[in-house]
Amino acid sequence: MNLLKIAWRNLWRNKRRTAITASSILFAVFFAIIMRAQQLGSYGHMIKNAIESYSGFIQIQHENYQDDPSLENTFDCPEELISNLEKVQGVKAVVPRVETFAMTSTGTLTKGTLVIGIDPEKEQKLSNPENLLVRYRITPDVIARLKEKNQIPKEIIDKLNGLINNSYTSTGTIAMNLEIDKELNKEYLDIIASASQFPGKYLTKDDIGVLVSDRLSKYLIISIGDTLVLMGQGFHGSTAAGLYPVRGIVKFANPELDNKLIYMTLPVAQSFASLGSNVTTIAINLNDNSDEGMIAMQATLKGMILSKELTVKTWKEFNKILMQQIDSDNQTGKAFLALLYFIIFFGIFGTVLMMIHERYHEFGVVVSIGMKKTKLMFIIVFEMFFIGVIGVLSGMLISLPVLYYYHFNPYRLTGDMAQIIEDMGFEAIMPLAWIDTYILWQGFVVILMVILSCIYPLRKVMKLKESEALRA
Repeated sequence: MNLLKIAWRNLWRNKRRTAITASSILFAVFFAIIMRAQQLGSYGHMIKNAIESYSGFIQIQHENYQDDPSLENTFDCPEELISNLEKVQGVKAVVPRVETFAMTSTGTLTKGTLVIGIDPEKEQKLSNPENLLVRYRITPDVIARLKEKNQIPKEIIDKLNGLINNSYTSTGTIAMNLEIDKELNKEYLDIIASASQFPGKYLTKDDIGVLVSDRLSKYLIISIGDTLVLMGQGFHGSTAAGLYPVRGIVKFANPELDNKLIYMTLPVAQSFASLGSNVTTIAINLNDNSDEGMIAMQATLKGMILSKELTVKTWKEFNKILMQQIDSDNQTGKAFLALLYFIIFFGIFGTVLMMIHERYHEFGVVVSIGMKKTKLMFIIVFEMFFIGVIGVLSGMLISLPVLYYYHFNPYRLTGDMAQIIEDMGFEAIMPLAWIDTYILWQGFVVILMVILSCIYPLRKVMKLKESEALRA
């Protein structure tokens, strides 16, 4: 206990030296946490885009559907099955779907599209298409009307010119793109929203219309009330064709989906593809989406599914491409983190080296008056440990506001980097992961490096010669 007290008091005999050493550890922890948070945040963003908000964490499929996702590998989905699945504890949403492809045409324009048949009510618990409806669109006509009213400052009008043909689901996103304060400029936002309102509504259960993704609607030059021609191949090689009015436009963060997706109601999709009551998948979201939670739920659902033709798969099994992308990036990230730790270690070691040489005379004095070298070694270790804890806790503390802000307000990439990420099928933003155990791991690693950096001063004390130290 006395050695601990001596070590603690030693820290404050030279506050500047302690501050320099603790600061080097503080910044080491800060940069390690931010780097790891960026990596984990990007994985969470990928999973949210592709899994939680689209495919579900678990899917029930025909056993051959994974290798051959055609309409021939569909299965009958009675309402009783859906009801039983919804009653399972831990299940958040159960969504039957029909997914097929069709050539979509309007006038002289044609494009291959992904057609998804949904239950409008049940789908709200998974991908929530109603929340994705485009409610505002900035067009040249909108800007012209705003100029005529002369109610909007010129600098905001100039910014609106850079947003022509942009679609929005809320005024908050408009405010963010215009870089204006939503509360302070509420009056301007209300005027812009009123002028740029975009008609459109969500599907009802018996609706024969469709919802079209935003980029696809711009490619096909269609709007609310226009009619799409869909042609494809149905069940058992039958011809699938039909005319469908556009009820609304939906905007996806995932550029790949936004370029090609069409929603229609489940009965209309089954009729279009001549499927009867068959579906291609049942997507399931969970309250506990951890690996352990998914595996436990997978085993539970397998026990409920009596048909040998059906299989229950987690997202890591039916979306192996995303899993491989995450694993590959994670290994690269760990390599960069190891390089950062390598640099951090020598930064810490350099400050320790400086501290030891400054105190070499002091060590000679205390050993000369009778202190055992072993006790001196313990005091040095305790001092470094205290400095390490101070630096680690301080680094964690200053990283928390940064994590909080950029978790809820992710940095938006621009230019070529944004284009590369969008080409991969993800929104070009860089969110930081929320506070979790990875923060403690960064602190633990840095503390371990602090302890390792004590090896040199301990050897120095072990070989200390009082006469040389006193002349130092």
